[in-house]
Formats: sequence, structure tokens, C-alpha cells
Amino acid sequence: MREIENRSESFVMAEMETTEASGGKTRKRLLFALNCAMLSVGTGGSPLLLRLYFIHGGARVWLSSWLQTVGWPITVVPLAVAYFRRRSAKGPSAHLVLMDPFLFAASAVIGILTGLVNYLYAYGLARLPVSTSSLLIGTQLAFTAGFALLLVKQRFTSYLINSIFLLTIGAGVLAMHTNSDRPAGESDGAYYAGFFMTLGAAALYGFVLPLLELTYKKAKQAITYSLVLEIQLVMCFFATAFCTVGMLVNKDFQAIPREARNYELGEARYYVVLMWTAIICQFFFLGAVGVIFCASSLFSGIIIAVFLPVTEILAVICFQEKFQAEKGVSLALSLWGFASYFYGELKLAKKEKEARAEQKQVIPPETQMHQFGLP
Repeated sequence: MREIENRSESFVMAEMETTEASGGKTRKRLLFALNCAMLSVGTGGSPLLLRLYFIHGGARVWLSSWLQTVGWPITVVPLAVAYFRRRSAKGPSAHLVLMDPFLFAASAVIGILTGLVNYLYAYGLARLPVSTSSLLIGTQLAFTAGFALLLVKQRFTSYLINSIFLLTIGAGVLAMHTNSDRPAGESDGAYYAGFFMTLGAAALYGFVLPLLELTYKKAKQAITYSLVLEIQLVMCFFATAFCTVGMLVNKDFQAIPREARNYELGEARYYVVLMWTAIICQFFFLGAVGVIFCASSLFSGIIIAVFLPVTEILAVICFQEKFQAEKGVSLALSLWGFASYFYGELKLAKKEKEARAEQKQVIPPETQMHQFGLP
């Protein structure tokens, strides 16, 4: 009888552990959804706000680069909440900072690379329509996939290869018809410089995302969401420091008041545009590192690519940008590429689910009764 009670207790404990695991999965899914939402808002909103700055009289590329990460103090709020939760659970022994020296150094390097990405991207947006820039940034998925294969051994499928091919062709279509959407008064040299700077930003950020995932894998400590937020803070701090040096050399800080007075939308709105640019861009970076934590760098790249067509449509509506036939072809190829990737991922997930189901051994009722010592 005592043996039956012990086995019954073990069974109850197993059920409780299963329930706790289910609750953990639910929390992770909610966290994943939150980060996807932040990444989507940042992907759609940040290029529009950055372009709004330029088309109404803004001309400072380093300032625009700086704005993309200067909102890093926002991260302090959730980090403070996480620390007080740890302190209430562990007492005075709770660590204020979780990051070890290796993660700090890696985050600092990635942050400097991010600052360079910001400059390349801002340079491109200063010279290209948002719709063109977004289509070019869409090629970042191909670069992310390639570097993910090299750095984190991301699995390639025929659907992913097809997606990369279509996105590359879409960028090629744009490259062959660049003159049709060049802003008035802009030289060929400036336009092509913006074109290739934007491609450079896509390539470099396609390297940064898998590099961040590799950092997670190489870390010598457990990667929690609080630690991910610390990594994000350090990255954005060093990216901001990199751009601050550029601003100091270019004397952008002294130029801000003068540029604000001459801004076409008015001085007050100039500062509103700068403020919201910093906030929305921070959503983008928080969402990106969160999605990498919950899923992978490649999935983060996919979300960025998926929302680019939305940005293109909003650019046409808000800024009355031209949407010629070649942009329509490029958009169609991009959407086809995204659909190919998602279809492949759904098939792969279904196959893995079926494989796991086959591996599970269903214990007959008689066996369960025997295990509990019942006749």
C-alpha cells in the first residue's frame, strides 16, 4: 500500500511539472508575440520617420544615424523591473548586472558594427525614396540566411534557397531601372551612392543578426530575457557612441538648433520627429534581439522582410512616392520569396511534429495500472 502511495505521489509530481512547463511555454509565446509586435512597428515606422526628417529639410546623416539607437535608456525601465523581481526572490544576493566580461565585449563589438549599419542605412534613406530603400533592405534576408549558415549552421531548405533567389532577383530588377525614381535635383552619383550604401547596410545587418545568435550560443552563462535586455543596452550604447563621434566631427550638435528653425514643418515638430524616431527605432532593436532569443536570427530577418512591403505602401500614401512597374515586379518577387519561406517552414514544422508524435510511446492502461501496483 505504501508503494502505491509513493507511485501516486510521483505521478502527481510529474503532472505538476507538466503543468509548470505548459505555463512556461505560454509565457515564452507571449514574450515572442510582444517582440514580434515591437519588431513589426519598428520595421514599418522607423524608415518613414527617418525619411520624413530628410524630405522636410533635415540633412544630417550622422544625426539620423545617432537617432536610431539613442533611445537605449528606455531599456533601463524593464531591466530595473527585472532586478527588483530578482531581489524580491533572492534577497540581497541578487546580482544587479548579469552580463559577464565575454558577453560585454561581444556586445560592444556588435554595437559598433550596428552603428556602422545605422550610418549606411541613414545615408541611403537621405538619397532614396522609402519604397526603393525598403525593397533593397529586403535583400537582408538573403544575407542573414547566408551568414546564419556559416556562423550558426542554420539549416537550408529548397524553399529557403528559392526565397533567397527571388529576393535577389527583385533587387536586381530595381538596380536596372534606377533612373525612374531618382528624386528631383539629385545627381546620378549621389543616387547610386545611396543605392549601394543601402545594399551595404542590408549585407552588414545580415551579418550582425547571426553574429548575435552566435554570441548567445557561445555564452558561458544561461541566456535569460533579462540578460538579452542587458546585451541590447550595451549594443545600443556603443552604437550611439560610434555615431556620437561622427556627429562631433561633423559638428551636428551645433547645427541642430539652426536646422530646427529652418525645418519646413516647424521647429516644435522638428523635435517631435527626432523624439519619435528614437523611440520607434528602439522598438526595432528591442524586437530584433527578443525574436533572436525566442526563435532565431533568420526568423528575425524574415519578420523584417515581411513588413517591408507595408512600409512601401505607406511611403506611397504618405509621401506620394512613385510606384513604377519595376517596383511592382520587385514587390511581387519579394512577396513570392516570403511566401516560399513560410510555406517551407510550415511543412518542416509539420514534419517535425509528426516525427515527435511517432516517437512517443503510448503506454497501455494495463501497464499504467501495473506500474502503480494495481491488479
